[in-house]
Amino acid sequence: MTTFDQHASVRYLVDDVQAAVDFYTTHLGFTLNSSAAPAFADVVRGPLRLLLSGPASSGARATPDDATSPGRNRIHLVVEDLDDEIDRLRGAGLRFRSELVSGPGGRQILLADPAGNLIELFQPAHTSPATPTT
Repeated sequence: MTTFDQHASVRYLVDDVQAAVDFYTTHLGFTLNSSAAPAFADVVRGPLRLLLSGPASSGARATPDDATSPGRNRIHLVVEDLDDEIDRLRGAGLRFRSELVSGPGGRQILLADPAGNLIELFQPAHTSPATPTT
């Protein structure tokens, strides 16, 4: 198995590769895997490999003109304490793109990287352990 087989990869088109690397490694716990900045870099967190493609990268050049506007896709990062993460990121001067939303599955908030790509920070709802049956 190669390194690439061990990760699910998502490509984000960015206008500044180094700013994106700095954002993900400084604020969201990613580590730099490789860099060919300013064209391309990839960062890793657990099983996720995030491909950061600048305007000169082959990934960005392959995008048709009618598909250059951002979609509604986002990566989903699970956190243990969403309130602490929000406080930490606000303390670092980051702004969120949504209000905190709660639902039956948990709580979430949206953050954007320097290029406007969305990141969902999600804290699952706590479930009580199943009661054993006899």
